[in-house]
Amino acid sequence: MAGLFLSDSDVITLSRHDRSFTKVAETGDISPGETLKVKIRDQEILIANIDGSYYAIDNKCNHHKGDLSKGNLNGKILTCPVHGSQFDITSGRNVKGPKLLVFRVKTEDLKSHEVKIEGNNILVFQKSTWGM
Repeated sequence: MAGLFLSDSDVITLSRHDRSFTKVAETGDISPGETLKVKIRDQEILIANIDGSYYAIDNKCNHHKGDLSKGNLNGKILTCPVHGSQFDITSGRNVKGPKLLVFRVKTEDLKSHEVKIEGNNILVFQKSTWGM
């Protein structure tokens, strides 16, 4: 799973009133069943193609900040490579907590990001730097 990092000069932002979407990739960049790590400003986001539909969640596991782009995607369930937490990539919902010794503990859901497709562009909703 490759990473795509955008500098400020590469970011295309489309604003409509209080809606701001940033181009992060093109549909051809992510095959079905694959993910792509992107970075917007200081935030890493993981984009997934699930049967032609695109979803975005935070890339860092909220348990020990594991890099989810290095995890295993099986259907719509993404497994963190650090302690095995599992998340539904379509919603960010935690479906199985990390395993510590012989116990599983609960962890928080991940933030999901609104995605829309315009032509071949994958756009992710981002709040502006001034909070809108």
